[in-house]
Amino acid sequence: MTDDGRLVAGRYRLGRRIGSGAMGIVWQAHDERLHRTVAVKQLLLQPGLAEADTDEAKRRAMREGRIAARLQHPHAIAVYDVAEDDGQPWLVMEYLPSHSLSTVLSERGTLPPREVAAIGSQVASALAAAHNAGIVHRDIKPGNVLLGDDGTVKITDFGISRATGDVTVTATGMLAGTPAYLAPEVAKGYDPGPPSDVFSLGSTLYAAVEGMPPFGLNENTIALLHQVASGKVTPPKQAGPLTALLMRLLRAEPEDRPTMAEAKEALAAVAAGRAAPEFPVALPQHNPPSWRGTPVPPAAATRPVTPAPAATRVAPAHTPPRPAAAPKPAARPAAAPRPAGRGLAKSKRSTVVTALAIVAAAVVGILLASVLTSGGGSTDDQAGGTPTTQPKQAGGGEPSATSTEKTVTPPPKITTDPTAAQMEQTIRDYFALMPTNVDEGFNRLTADMKAAAGGYDRYKGWWDLVKSVELTNMRLNSEYAYEVDLAFGMKDGSTSHERKLIALKWENQGLFIDKEQSISKS
Repeated sequence: MTDDGRLVAGRYRLGRRIGSGAMGIVWQAHDERLHRTVAVKQLLLQPGLAEADTDEAKRRAMREGRIAARLQHPHAIAVYDVAEDDGQPWLVMEYLPSHSLSTVLSERGTLPPREVAAIGSQVASALAAAHNAGIVHRDIKPGNVLLGDDGTVKITDFGISRATGDVTVTATGMLAGTPAYLAPEVAKGYDPGPPSDVFSLGSTLYAAVEGMPPFGLNENTIALLHQVASGKVTPPKQAGPLTALLMRLLRAEPEDRPTMAEAKEALAAVAAGRAAPEFPVALPQHNPPSWRGTPVPPAAATRPVTPAPAATRVAPAHTPPRPAAAPKPAARPAAAPRPAGRGLAKSKRSTVVTALAIVAAAVVGILLASVLTSGGGSTDDQAGGTPTTQPKQAGGGEPSATSTEKTVTPPPKITTDPTAAQMEQTIRDYFALMPTNVDEGFNRLTADMKAAAGGYDRYKGWWDLVKSVELTNMRLNSEYAYEVDLAFGMKDGSTSHERKLIALKWENQGLFIDKEQSISKS
């Protein structure tokens, strides 16, 4: 059975099939209204899907069209329309007479380094524009790089891309991206960001000069993901003048990679026979690496059992203010400036567990500070360590609902690399303060987190809706980041449970909340 000659949405006459991907089949078609050749992508639905899953797949296709249509660039395939035919969405795109880089490599094996650099420069220019528009491609691979018959290079298939601020609609447990070309942080479960696209572009170009991606093509997906997550790339042997640049694009830490705009300039230089410019590498700091992205929630079948029920969702009005999807990297010291848009290199964190005496001393110090500031105690305190209320001083702090507010004190000083016990205690102390001591809680946030939360008034406005909060479970997600399960009792009588990812930052001899991202709610 064939769809050749079928008229879609009363307008697009299907011709030959020209490709297929994870979400559907691509056809060459004729737009009978505008009399032009287009490419039409037909959404494929798995047989036996529940109605809700079918609707979700349709929404995902519509979202793909919305995102891709935002990007207009000479090196990106344009999206013209999202049509619906017989209840199914069809994506209408620019048609480019071309062959994919994947097809070319299967025929030629490898390409010369300067030719690869020229291809990469054109792709990077489109991706840099996408990043500026808040769009992350998420699936850069040879199959999505089109080499036009006229020499034009274009990137296609933003089908699993994510636009900042757009609602993410993905199937539970769906792997976003082709494993062989994923960035290490994505293989570890984090949501892709612009640096992940940089790595995937590097992997694609690596494959073009070496004949295979940097982590090979293991048919065992789990083994391949494990290898990708390690981030250990073997230097290419045939890349010549492209070698050093490829290794910079393929750095394991997102903060150490160039931006896509920098990659474009460097690739253009290599393509022109010039040396690629050097990108400064941040000096080691006693700071955690900047935290980027949201860990992808595991499938329900593999998720650890938690006390949180899954009966109802939290109403939008109860959603705490969240940071943006891609927080700004920590500021560098004045002595070592760095171009805008670059993050800090990952600091060398101590791997030796500190002595129990040090941990005990830190805990005693926390308790002592609590005793000294608690006085007779305040009502509704969550953990017995909340400071008492003090008369508000003229001109100080933010306005509160009453004539008094909590004394704002800095977190306990930590003069060496924080231990796991200290980081866990920092998170517990933070939620123990809430919701009775919003001023103190706000003081435990980094400047970036305060800004991302919308400032004090918005932060306090949400917590004023909360009657109680209990931290029921905590586990390590990655360095300086923990997943916590929280039970909220709201003043309107409702209850909710939420799993959040909390990322910390060590600065000024203190641990502060630097990121608060919702993972799941019920």
